[in-house]
This record gives sequence, structure tokens and C-alpha cells, in this order.
Amino acid sequence: MTTSFDEFVAERLDGLLRYATVLTDDPHLAQDIVQDVLLRAQERWAKIDSPPTYVRRMVTNEYLSWRRRAVRRVVPSSHEVLDAISPPAADPSVAYDERDEMLARLATLPRKQRTALVLRYYENYSDEEIGDVLRCATSTVRSQISRALATLRATAYPLPTALTTGAGE
Repeated sequence: MTTSFDEFVAERLDGLLRYATVLTDDPHLAQDIVQDVLLRAQERWAKIDSPPTYVRRMVTNEYLSWRRRAVRRVVPSSHEVLDAISPPAADPSVAYDERDEMLARLATLPRKQRTALVLRYYENYSDEEIGDVLRCATSTVRSQISRALATLRATAYPLPTALTTGAGE
């Protein structure tokens, strides 16, 4: 049974916005990216075989294209943005500090490494699924994740526990 475009948007919009927000660290840019992608997807809806994978790939590609086009800028993280993408921990001050630090550190990574990490640790994608989204081999995915984690570990600050116990290592 084929899902209509409206049903797809109703089911997946929140997840797509969260994914784009983690990638961009800017909820307004994330909304723009998702809106543009959904408009383009709606035009081709009848031809799309696997809508969740296809639309996620479109969001990823739009993010990567935006990063290529954009003038390098720093988007400060805000607690409101971070709360929107995950619930606060028992001690909110520690959670805010860790999230701010992690998003700042993710922002320093090359765009494909950042995307691979977000897909792995935020979206829980397998190497094969990440390869499908990024259109690369599974070995390339593993290499991107390995390099990204090595870069993050090399920084002077301790890595939040979410990435030190991740899958795929």
C-alpha cells in the first residue's frame, strides 16, 4: 500500500525537522531545508519508491549543498533548540553544557563526517543505511565515522558518554 504525500508528512515531519535541526544547529534553517525538500518531493511523489529513505537523502543532500554554498558562519546553540531535540537530563545544567559542547564540536567536523555521525548516533542508522543516504560504500561510512570520532576524541575536553559507547566500533 502506497502512502499518500499528506500521510507521509503527517507521520514524518517532526522527525525530519529534528534530523535537520541536529545537522544544521539552526531550527530556522532546518525548517527551510525540510520545506524545500518536501515541495520538491511532492512534485515527484508518484515516482518515489521508498519515501522515508528518499526524503531523508534529499534533506541530507540539501544540507550538504547548503554547507557548500554558505559563507562560513558560527550559529550559537541555544538551550531552546537543544531542548527541542532531546529531553533534559536530571541535572539540566550538565545536560545543557554537554549538548552545547557536543554541537559546537560537531560543527567543526567536515560535513560528511558530521552527517554520518548524526545519522549513526541520532537517527540510529546502520552503516548500510548511512551509505544509502550518503550514496557511498559501507567502508566509506565506517571510515567517515572513525575519522570523526578520532577528531572529537583528540580535543581537550572529555567526550559525552553518548559517543564513547556507540555502536560500530
